[in-house]
Amino acid sequence: MMHSSGTSNTLDREHADRIFRRFAWLLGISVTGYFLLVPVLGLNIAFHFYMMLWITMASAFNVSSGFSGYMPFGFVAFYGVGAFTTAILVKKVGLSIALALPASGLAGVLLSLLFAPTLRLSGIYFAIVSLALAGICRLTISNLPEELTGGSFGLQLGSRAEPLQAFYLMMIVMLLALGTILWLSRSRLGKALRAVRDDAEAADMMGINVGWVRLKGWMIAAFFPGLCGGVEAWYTNIVDTETAFNTLITAKTVIYAVAGGLGTVTGPVVGAIVMSWLDELVWRRFPLVNLLILGIATMMLVLFLPRGIVGSILRARPQWRRFIP
Repeated sequence: MMHSSGTSNTLDREHADRIFRRFAWLLGISVTGYFLLVPVLGLNIAFHFYMMLWITMASAFNVSSGFSGYMPFGFVAFYGVGAFTTAILVKKVGLSIALALPASGLAGVLLSLLFAPTLRLSGIYFAIVSLALAGICRLTISNLPEELTGGSFGLQLGSRAEPLQAFYLMMIVMLLALGTILWLSRSRLGKALRAVRDDAEAADMMGINVGWVRLKGWMIAAFFPGLCGGVEAWYTNIVDTETAFNTLITAKTVIYAVAGGLGTVTGPVVGAIVMSWLDELVWRRFPLVNLLILGIATMMLVLFLPRGIVGSILRARPQWRRFIP
């Protein structure tokens, strides 16, 4: 009987894994196909560029908050440092975009290592400290020599801007982020991150290196905002501290991720898509009060769907958790 039960459980897991993989492939193909058609069909490239950016940002934030249990209110720091890294390397050092953009992701990782001591904190203390550190990054870059960062006017990349190429590159970054988080959701590291998030002491007793696991998740979460900042700098052709370190970037990232549902792969994707369209529709109809209306809509969403769109569906149908990434 025990052997039969064990065989049945193995078959159930294999069946669930097959459905999971099919769903993951379907998600990837659907997202890729849709965004590939945007330039072909003459759709709004700028709108869809930023939709991909928010999908990537929300997914990266999900690694930090949904998987690791941290709420970094200073998440914009990685984005801003990535943007300035690309701009400085292209404008001042003379590197090509192909070399400067990967460096923006690495800059985010290096910054996460500098922030690593804050991982000892938790809850609101970590959130406040990360927000303060983002402000320090902004002030530091603002006070660097004007010859390097462009001062209050920022840096212009000159004739380097290629919006369509930047659009396709943003799609690659988004797919790389989604692929990484899909892997993380089923990997040993992902399981360890969830264990540490739920109970760090119990995870430590089970032999999990809590500090090392947290640091790995933190570096993954920092890499993709750095890339987003670099690609966006190439897309807009200009970088300055006011926009690169705007706290609204963190606010939107948090809202989009929470709206979809933290702790799942599809949640931030769904949240970013839904909220991007809502933001666009509200802005078109009510340009003067769009932030107010968007804020009210976000509040209603949190009140009635506190776990987000995907999170609420999975709460109502917990058996689907094995299949939906």
